[in-house]
Amino acid sequence: MISVAIITVSDRASRGEIEDKSGPALRQFCEKRGWKVAKHAIVPDDQKNIQTRAIKFSGKCNVVLLTGGTGIAERDVTPEAIRAISTKELPGFGEVMRAKSFERFPNAILSRNLAAVIGQCLIICLPGSPKGAVECLEFVADAIPHAVELLQGNTRHD
Repeated sequence: MISVAIITVSDRASRGEIEDKSGPALRQFCEKRGWKVAKHAIVPDDQKNIQTRAIKFSGKCNVVLLTGGTGIAERDVTPEAIRAISTKELPGFGEVMRAKSFERFPNAILSRNLAAVIGQCLIICLPGSPKGAVECLEFVADAIPHAVELLQGNTRHD
């Protein structure tokens, strides 16, 4: 079974000023696929906080989903935070998410979604809106089980 951690990156949600809607939307998506959501946290748009939580969760789960901080505003630093601590970047994930989203939403070209590896964990950075986060995850979800197998050392392809 795939174990998942969800990190919502939002200054306002971390201060309790708004409700986190993206984290619960991602939880629902994962549970429908049979993935176990083991951890959830809300952190501010701060590289150090993002990195600390991503490293902690990556040691406990197969997949860490981050929602928020992937735009181009000054406080959007999720991709930079993850790139700085990852060992590999998987550009195909971001390319697919942007291309498919762009078909329906032209501003998706501004998104900086990405996927990377920390240790044996797949990290995926998603948009901050509940709809955008779930749609982007849906676009790449079928590749996730194979990525998890590879990261766990199952590299045999019969």
